[in-house]
Amino acid sequence: MYQRLAVTITAHAWNGDKTLLAICPNNNEIHIYKKNGNDFTREHVLVGHDAVITGLDWAPKTNRILSCSQDRNAYVWTLSNGKWEPALVILRINRAATRCKWSPKEDKFAVASGAKVVSVCYFEEEHDWWVSKHIKHFKSTVLSIDWHPNNILLAATSTDKTLRVVSAFVKGLDTKDDVKTDAFGTKLPFGTLCKEIPLDSWALNAKWSPSGNQLAFTTQSSILFVLECSTQNHQLNETKTSNLPFLDLLWINENALVTVGYDCQPVLFKNSGGAFTFDRVIEGKQKTNAGTKSNLNLWKERDTRGQDKSDEQLNTLHQNTINFVQPFNKSGPNVSSFSTSGLDGGVAVWDAPN
Repeated sequence: MYQRLAVTITAHAWNGDKTLLAICPNNNEIHIYKKNGNDFTREHVLVGHDAVITGLDWAPKTNRILSCSQDRNAYVWTLSNGKWEPALVILRINRAATRCKWSPKEDKFAVASGAKVVSVCYFEEEHDWWVSKHIKHFKSTVLSIDWHPNNILLAATSTDKTLRVVSAFVKGLDTKDDVKTDAFGTKLPFGTLCKEIPLDSWALNAKWSPSGNQLAFTTQSSILFVLECSTQNHQLNETKTSNLPFLDLLWINENALVTVGYDCQPVLFKNSGGAFTFDRVIEGKQKTNAGTKSNLNLWKERDTRGQDKSDEQLNTLHQNTINFVQPFNKSGPNVSSFSTSGLDGGVAVWDAPN
């Protein structure tokens, strides 16, 4: 299923039962669509931010929408009497927010930013507002964050060419029993730097596996890394690819993950003998990188010959970079289908490969 809903999309998120879709059409608005089969009907337009929205996340249990923007703010949107009401979150940052994510328990959230910090926010009942605390180990823009299933650890990628695992333990909200792993230590006060991996290029995105025992992350040099972190040994596996850089990724199960990015099509990697290797392009006729090479050749031709024909079509469903991938249907921890959105303004739902 594929629907073009905007000129371009900077983020998308689904509600808990996947009947509603929120997108950001590269401006300061959030558009909410009702899904009916393969058709989408726009029901709400949420306006509160002053600049382009860069991140969205929809909490499935509390039904609250989280958004962040280049205006350096975040909003928590709550549905009341058929109307979405925003609560402004003061992030105390002086650069654009880049990504946002609810924690697994939905009792706090994290916002990455260009201010070299991650803001961890939680609701303070006494004052009836969202409070933010900063994690400050970063030397440049933080591009992505992802919560460990234990609701404590955060994986963060940055343009300072480093992957970090940090603690977002909030005293009074979290307990020692929440840690549930000693792979990064058992004493994890807020802001603890648990792991730091220097890389040769920008770290673009990171995602924990369903169990939290593996952490996959991608770089600008088109390398897929998987960190085995069930024990304190922390073995790092590296998979070099001929693809263009991957901007986002999603674990299908403990032994398979999907990456998306500048190739305009999802790519499947599977665990083979303890290492993740290229399996296939999910959209394509052959189990090779043929589709990727043809895309590269198309851009080379445009560059060398000065060609830019508007009627040329890529041999892919998405016609531009895919920047977001989200789970759609799940069976326990495993993803049975997923959705993608991209700079072509399209949203697609895919069956997860076996």
